[in-house]
Amino acid sequence: MKKVLIVAVAAAGLVSLTACGHKTDAAENVATAADNTADQMDANAAAIRDMGDNMGSAVEQSYDNTAAAVENKADAVRAAGENKADAMDAQTK
Repeated sequence: MKKVLIVAVAAAGLVSLTACGHKTDAAENVATAADNTADQMDANAAAIRDMGDNMGSAVEQSYDNTAAAVENKADAVRAAGENKADAMDAQTK
């Protein structure tokens, strides 16, 4: 969100600079169209970065879930081993 605000402020500053100094309305329209296109491109770049952040978070969460499942299985194997060892001890008494 912070990135979008910075881009918006910068774009507003650039639009105000380009709004002066053109001799004809046609030239002004071309400059305005270019600014609008550039603003949209900046917005698209920010959206792509946001998607990357979201995808990274989703992948990280997926790997965390997988790791937790493996840890749970390791605990189950450890518990089963202890139970079997206890059963063997009980037979030798």
